[in-house]
Amino acid sequence: MKPATPILRKASIGAMFVLTSLGAYAQSGGAASAGPAGPAMTAAEVEAGKKIYFERCAGCHGVLRKGATGKNLEPHWTKKAADGSMQEGGTLKLGTARLEKIIALGTEGGMVNYDDILTKEEINIMARYIQRTPDVPPEFSLKDMEASWKLLVPVNERPKKQMNKINLKNVFATTLRDTGKLALIDGDTKQIWEILDTGYAVHISRLSASGRYVYTVGRDGLVTLIDMWFEKPKTVATIRMGSDARSVDTSKFKGFEDKYLIGGSYWPPQYSIMEGETLKPLKVVSTRGITVDGEYHPEPRVASIVSSHIKPEWVVNIKETGQILLVDYSDIKNLKTTTIESAKFLHDGGWDASKRYFLVAANASHKIAAVDTKTGKLAALVDTKKIPHPGRGANFVHPKYGPVWATGHLGDPVVSLISTPSEKKEHAQFKKYNWKVVEELKMPGAGNLFVKTHPKSNHLWADLPMNPERENTESVYVFNMKDLSKPPVKLDVAKDSGLPETKALRRVTHPEYNQAGDEVWLSLWGGKTDRSAIVIYDDKTLKLKKVITDPNMITPTGKFNVYNTQFDIY
Repeated sequence: MKPATPILRKASIGAMFVLTSLGAYAQSGGAASAGPAGPAMTAAEVEAGKKIYFERCAGCHGVLRKGATGKNLEPHWTKKAADGSMQEGGTLKLGTARLEKIIALGTEGGMVNYDDILTKEEINIMARYIQRTPDVPPEFSLKDMEASWKLLVPVNERPKKQMNKINLKNVFATTLRDTGKLALIDGDTKQIWEILDTGYAVHISRLSASGRYVYTVGRDGLVTLIDMWFEKPKTVATIRMGSDARSVDTSKFKGFEDKYLIGGSYWPPQYSIMEGETLKPLKVVSTRGITVDGEYHPEPRVASIVSSHIKPEWVVNIKETGQILLVDYSDIKNLKTTTIESAKFLHDGGWDASKRYFLVAANASHKIAAVDTKTGKLAALVDTKKIPHPGRGANFVHPKYGPVWATGHLGDPVVSLISTPSEKKEHAQFKKYNWKVVEELKMPGAGNLFVKTHPKSNHLWADLPMNPERENTESVYVFNMKDLSKPPVKLDVAKDSGLPETKALRRVTHPEYNQAGDEVWLSLWGGKTDRSAIVIYDDKTLKLKKVITDPNMITPTGKFNVYNTQFDIY
């Protein structure tokens, strides 16, 4: 979603680590062979393709290109047959020209059009690059983690109390994707408090149980621990978990507050356990194994991780295998894990209102898997529309069907509402609806990434950043939960920002409430050379309240309110 950068530009330190760790793809000098390796490419083109693939493609298609949320991109069908034909043994062969069109125009399955993100030259490079045989990147062991670990400020040298007057509960940890930085924004004053270096393209920020520490994980596998008790927030430790990662979460159960951190890697496929206050590595556990279909998979990536509020346990979702792991952290040396079969390919999800059930998208199966963490069993597999992508989802009480959890979809223009169990007496009448899609709210198009509400709100917000139409991707849609028969209100966020229109689409994403539940913050994601903004609306009136357009606000994406993230309020 960022504009193209020159192919031979100098890489950042994080990107250089990734390029090195993913192995040497190019032959020294000259052009590569056009035989089994794929179409001819120079060494420089291979390096450029490798970097673009990591930054733009690996998250959906996998490092080994076996596919998950995105299609399989192995050469057996991306590369033309040996005789140059488009068919071989009845299998469609794409070839460079067709791949260029797919990359440029995107697909109905949720892949964005890259013709306003990459140059024609870069699109051609990628069309050739993905016809080459993927290399297997190196492993990353506990010793590798230990070698990367940096304890910058020991625990005994940190403040004993909060040394600033910031309302930490209403701070927003905001990813500045393409700069490899995190902005901590004061939600009360709307001023940037501090900008800190992190890993490349931070995927999520998570809060310690105490609300003191912010943990980030970049797509380059770098975990950063930030202490907000200093006068100015400070990075106190860093560590790498591998060369590609997405998830971290802390230990939240009583007696384990701030004690442990778990992190999940895309590559190598494994999860790691660290000390919560120092990031000292303690354990690495591989996730390679058998899928729910009974086949071995070499790259079962760790998708979302959440921390239980009712047990000393993490819920760890393994994307390619469709297995959900309940990892008991009460005894790290003698780790106990419950494995629950669900469906492929597991992605993101969140808690229901009771925080007993965890719901996660098995997006390639078009299902939502629900786990009962009290019994340690699968509660339901719920069929949905194409490619559910809930973020953490949204919980509210439907006027007709009682407690529901919502997810949007990358592949269909609806928001699905799923009935969830409740032990409250006033909700007994709704039990007959449990684990059914009780309503589908119509959206103007597919391509939703996040839905969000708040216990104090009457609104449900839904974005469309993956939609190819400007009028959709530059807007957000707001449903009135008291009368869901009404179409959603469309807010033109790009126009409301006051920023000049750009040739490239400006994508509106990740609605996030403030602590009080009366404001919604949205990211207006421009290109690296375009101005971006955070646009804030009054949740009750849906009127524009504030636009944050600081020059340092470059490609903002996820904004994680400390209080809401700490207590899983969504």
